[in-house]
Amino acid sequence: MNGTAANFKGPDFQGRGAISRAGALFTLMVAMLFAAQLHAQNTLQDISYQPLPGGKVQVTLKLAAPAVEPRIFTTETPPRIAIDIADTHSAVPQRHIDVNNGATSAINAVEAAGRTRVVIDLFRPATYETRSEGNNLVVTVGGGVTATAASASVVAMDQTKTVGAATVEISNIDFHRGKNGEGRIIVSFSREGASADLKRNGDHIALDIYNAKLPTQLAQRLDVLDFATPVQFVETRTKGSGAHMDITAKAPFEQLAYQSGNQYVVEIAPAKVKEKKDPNAPPVYSGNRVTFNMQDIPARTVLQLIADMSELNIVVADSVTGNVTLRLVNVPWDQALDLVLQAKGLDKRLNGNVMWVAPQKEISDRELAIADAKQKLSEVVETVTELIPINYGKAKDFADLLTQRAKQSNTAGATGGTNLANTGFLSNRGRATYDERTNTLLIADTPDKVRIIRELVARLDRPVQQVLIESRVVVATDNFAREIGAKFGISGGFQSGSNTVATSGTLGAADQMSNIALNNRLNGRTAGSGLLSSPGGIGGGIGVPGLGNSLNVSLPATNTTAGSIGLSILGADYLLDLELSAGQTEGRSELISSPRVITANQQEADI
Repeated sequence: MNGTAANFKGPDFQGRGAISRAGALFTLMVAMLFAAQLHAQNTLQDISYQPLPGGKVQVTLKLAAPAVEPRIFTTETPPRIAIDIADTHSAVPQRHIDVNNGATSAINAVEAAGRTRVVIDLFRPATYETRSEGNNLVVTVGGGVTATAASASVVAMDQTKTVGAATVEISNIDFHRGKNGEGRIIVSFSREGASADLKRNGDHIALDIYNAKLPTQLAQRLDVLDFATPVQFVETRTKGSGAHMDITAKAPFEQLAYQSGNQYVVEIAPAKVKEKKDPNAPPVYSGNRVTFNMQDIPARTVLQLIADMSELNIVVADSVTGNVTLRLVNVPWDQALDLVLQAKGLDKRLNGNVMWVAPQKEISDRELAIADAKQKLSEVVETVTELIPINYGKAKDFADLLTQRAKQSNTAGATGGTNLANTGFLSNRGRATYDERTNTLLIADTPDKVRIIRELVARLDRPVQQVLIESRVVVATDNFAREIGAKFGISGGFQSGSNTVATSGTLGAADQMSNIALNNRLNGRTAGSGLLSSPGGIGGGIGVPGLGNSLNVSLPATNTTAGSIGLSILGADYLLDLELSAGQTEGRSELISSPRVITANQQEADI
């Protein structure tokens, strides 16, 4: 019995032990899997913002764990910045946060399909920068002062940490023509993770790729004129650690850019020309054609037939009565409808795909009643006060603009504020004032008016062109001169039998020398050979005239400070004199002052 019992209990005990160990192992695996899921699921705990100088706004996303490469993209119409954080649950207390500062309007957070998207609504397109600080993701939104048609600037978030292990390369640059004549530039990368920034400046589009290496064979200029698209040239070159692409297109055109996986696509299409409609032009009907031949049929029945033909939802007021006779052949249904309405003094209002038909007076009375109700509501609704900082203009100018009283505002109080008249963009209860010290606009009005005014200020508060006016005051003299002069003369004498002949460069010198020779002859002096001298006679010969009396040419430089060089050659019976002179003077100028002033365009400035 004992042995049998032992044999029976032994296997039973071992089986239960194996089952217990398997259950413990299964429980451990489930716990590890659940812990891994909990670890993989991040949580967005809070969203906060802080205004910065220059109209910037810093948005901070507080997470339970660091975010893994959030995907960020922008849209221009409407202007938004969208941040997708994968595997993240949203636990923020408020889904919508009003900011109303700079270019930032509001912040929205929504969770779907296991990820959380944070959308930053903007008043106008603006640049942004992102960075990670521990578990926080910080997004700094600019003031939105870029040029026209500027797009958001994407700055990679700590790419050295996420991309440093494997470098992203541009693997291919391709160009295609779309079916509607648009040019499509496709930039392919070796893997995901590249960051790009697209900006438009006139007829040029600049694409900066920050963290992707450009191979040498792709650094080239593409001529795509033959594709018959707005795109003419595409030039790609290396810039820093990334690449820069310059796209030349023929205006007018519209550009669209998006990034999908490891590709960045730039699409440039011809701009759609909006046709100007003449308000006095007859209406253009495009409905399906119908034929009616009816005698004295109720108007409500005709409207029902038109509703069946047009597949529109038509609501006819009870006050529509009377009959109508129709004979219309191959007429568009919308034209037939207008004819019936005119014949019976009716009018229509379209809301979506539902049309309301009623007598003209009934419709006008209803619209007037709605306008009166809105007016009365604006008179009783609670007003709000908003402080709008002005970054580039003057708060006083904005207050004057909103009230159309730019030349009649008076400074009051320590802040320089002025309660202005109820005119302009404000409602009858609205007030506009300003703080000159902090350059802040203060608005007190209904919420709808405040929203409109804030959007208006966001569009107008932009930097304007500046003008630099510079002058130079100098003292200058214009006395530059250059001269070259010369003196040249030759004198001599010779014996001709018993006569002595004297010659010189000038007539006066020759007469003087002849007179001296005659005087010597009369006084018993004989002339020697050669030069007019008499070594064996009485006296020392005939004295040679001075230089001034023996010159053939006398044109010296008139400059008193000119330098000169002289040369004399004395021969057996002649004397050669030569003098060269040259002079040059230069005028000098001296700078007295260089005043300059910088002012905004169309703003007066004094020096």
